[in-house]
Amino acid sequence: MPRIAAFGEVMMRLQVPGVETLVQSSRLEYSFSGSGVNVTAALARYGHNGALITTLPETPVGEAAIAYLRKLGVDTSLIRRGGKHLGMYFLENGFGARPGRVTYTDRLGSSFNTAEADQYDMAALVSRVDVLHLCGITLAMNDRVRGQMKQLAAEVKRAGGRVVFDCNYRPALWGEEGYAKARPHYEELLTLADLVLMNEKDALYILGTAAADYDRITQLKQAVPAVAERFGIAAAAGTHREINADNTHSLTGYLYRQGTFAFSRKLTFPVYDRIGAGDAFASAIIHGELQDYPQQQTVDMAAAAAMLAHTIPGDTALFTESEVLRALDGHTSDVER
Repeated sequence: MPRIAAFGEVMMRLQVPGVETLVQSSRLEYSFSGSGVNVTAALARYGHNGALITTLPETPVGEAAIAYLRKLGVDTSLIRRGGKHLGMYFLENGFGARPGRVTYTDRLGSSFNTAEADQYDMAALVSRVDVLHLCGITLAMNDRVRGQMKQLAAEVKRAGGRVVFDCNYRPALWGEEGYAKARPHYEELLTLADLVLMNEKDALYILGTAAADYDRITQLKQAVPAVAERFGIAAAAGTHREINADNTHSLTGYLYRQGTFAFSRKLTFPVYDRIGAGDAFASAIIHGELQDYPQQQTVDMAAAAAMLAHTIPGDTALFTESEVLRALDGHTSDVER
């Protein structure tokens, strides 16, 4: 099996129980998450060796984070220790007309985001990584972290490894300059990426790709091939989400490879917790691509994994491949015996 590693921040998630707001509640439930955590943990459940490259504080909170990651099946041998703080965010679940809300603490002061360039032994890391996962949220942090990402991606690529980049653009993290500030950094990573997680908005707004003013699927079919050709990307994947009047969500996944699109069927489902569903989709796409599954099988499985991720609390979806395929086949029952 390829050795898969994700470079990114571990955050403490502080969740208000139920559908209460921070103003109402006096209790919080904590766990640890992050895009890299979610992806490597999910891939570990699919049978891969998923490792996390990050920096955690040498505090009891850092120890708790490592214990949590090990419980998820994440390989923690590439984690460095240093600094004093862990990034945190507060999560309020939405309901009906009220959307969910995430409030970050000062994450720029975390151990990960303040780690010096020499915190990571790049040569040693590259020797242990066949597939590298990177995320646009990490790219938004600061120039030091961006430099670490680009160096690691370049060295993995030079050594013959593969790079997966999830665009995951967050407007609030890029400030007033927004797309203009993000574009050159995205372009640098896209030139190194083999598999990209993106949608038509990423192509149109971050990269300035031209597309006619049609529906989203038509724009996707125009923009994604143009991006793939421009940057030499082997495959691209992503989802379209619809929020329905009855509070259910509908999701359609796509996978573009070698000039051909494959779309999953539209899946409609109730939502318990939507945070991390995109990472569940990405993990299944990565797994399918590494296993050389047929294009349609991979995107169908990824859409089903994203659907299942909406049914559990917490950011990290821990399903086996057989559980995902069972959901894809429409197998449901009150109790499995």
